[in-house]
Amino acid sequence: MIELENAAYSYNRDDLLRDMTIRLQPGSFHFLVGPSGAGKSTFLKLCYMELKATTGSVQVFGKDVRDMDRDQIALARRRIGVVHQDCQFLDHLPLIENIALPLTVAGRDVTSQRENLEELLKWVGLSDRRDATPPELSGGERQRAALARAVIMDPDLILADEPTGNVDQQMSERLLALLVELNRMGKAILVATHDFGLIRSTKSQVSTKALRIKDNQLHLAGAEL
Repeated sequence: MIELENAAYSYNRDDLLRDMTIRLQPGSFHFLVGPSGAGKSTFLKLCYMELKATTGSVQVFGKDVRDMDRDQIALARRRIGVVHQDCQFLDHLPLIENIALPLTVAGRDVTSQRENLEELLKWVGLSDRRDATPPELSGGERQRAALARAVIMDPDLILADEPTGNVDQQMSERLLALLVELNRMGKAILVATHDFGLIRSTKSQVSTKALRIKDNQLHLAGAEL
């Protein structure tokens, strides 16, 4: 699904990440850990092709990103749902229209997807907030809305950048329960987080692996997590 081979990313000639070789298989569940500034967000951006490796190769769904044009990248991104840390929405639109934005961008008929949208809102527990605007939502509601928007296109892979960083423990567990459910449906999940307790909790529910960024390199983390 995602394969990095001796991949590195440099900025101003400084290696932010280097010598990365890893495969993310379909249906897998990975956590990505490391201190602030270690490069977790950069690694995720390499996976969803917002950034390109400066050396080495990154393959997404069997294609080398270096050989993909803009249209091919756009099509591949439809198979990847991304939950950004900052949860950006269009503040003037109601929640249900914000969640439907990927459908609109892809040129799909949103009206024909109305039933699916309502089911998705119910799944994340936001049916009663469907007409609220983003400024009216709590932090937990915004995170659940971001997850709903990320999966509206039925992606094969979900990338989440610190999805529980700004919510309390109860909401963190609720968000992770939704990700676990997606994984059980066959979706591959990669979550960047600093919450080791949440990792341990998830390990008791599904098979997971933890990746650690240390000294600008990616390592398979040990049992201490």
